Amino acid sequence: MNGKAPMDARYAAGAAYLDGAFMPIGEAKIPITDWGYRRSDVTYDVVSVWEGLFFRLDEHVTRFRASMEKLRLSPRESDEEIKAILHRCVALAGLRSAYVAMDCLRGRPERGKPYHPAFARNYVAAFAIPWVSIVDEEMMQKGAHMIVADTVRIPPESVDPTAKNFHWGDLTRAQFEARDRGADFAILTDGAGLVTEGAGFNVFAVTGKRVVSPHRGALEGVTRLSVLELCPELGLEPVIEPMSVEALRGADEIFMTTTAGGVMPVSRIDGRMLCNDRPGLVTMKLHDLFWAKRRAGWLGTPVDYAAA
Repeated sequence: MNGKAPMDARYAAGAAYLDGAFMPIGEAKIPITDWGYRRSDVTYDVVSVWEGLFFRLDEHVTRFRASMEKLRLSPRESDEEIKAILHRCVALAGLRSAYVAMDCLRGRPERGKPYHPAFARNYVAAFAIPWVSIVDEEMMQKGAHMIVADTVRIPPESVDPTAKNFHWGDLTRAQFEARDRGADFAILTDGAGLVTEGAGFNVFAVTGKRVVSPHRGALEGVTRLSVLELCPELGLEPVIEPMSVEALRGADEIFMTTTAGGVMPVSRIDGRMLCNDRPGLVTMKLHDLFWAKRRAGWLGTPVDYAAA
């Protein structure tokens, strides 16, 4: 079971917090004139809850605050208040396993103030819904089919990928590329032959005992960090370094990491089969260790269900 029935049936589909108030997820709405909507002037983060435990909650909120600072967003809520909001969203929905998002949006300047983002109000939104994964169980068993997209990732000099953002034009275009080519997901490059990331996930290539993830042009993912920390337990060498497209295509194994899915195997890249068209051994060892440690409470924070 994903959870218990919420005390208030209106929260059965999930709970939200918006600009100071809690509400059922279906009632959460933002003004269409706000720049958060009209200009994608938003930063966000996502933390998961599994079996009643937030995973690396402090790291997610710290990264959220860093993203806000990079985008010059300053809401009234403190980090501790944001954590309390997330706890209450999960508790209101009665969820044991959940996808929990936090956003900070820029509003718009009040009438009479300069039409400049520095004069727009900033506010926090958050929600908790039942757990979701970007790969289903069938894909987890067979491995995802990937392509290297022709679409180039927005350069970090223009949009900093270490600050989570809604500038997904390149990622969305690449997703359609993958669909058009019969693949599940796309990996984007920086235009100079180096791998960056995909739509909401980090990329790893396994060659021998080396487990490599790109050094630039990608989000510094919390699940990515977790995999890097787990590698030595399996006798593997975690590496952050430039990754060429040739190195990716020639790897022994490839996998993805994200909050919404954990460690996710890849079985094909640009039509080339990896590991006999199945998830790789190293990938699945990391997958199994990651979830075993999470079930055991690794880096977990118990949800305060009394907060409802």
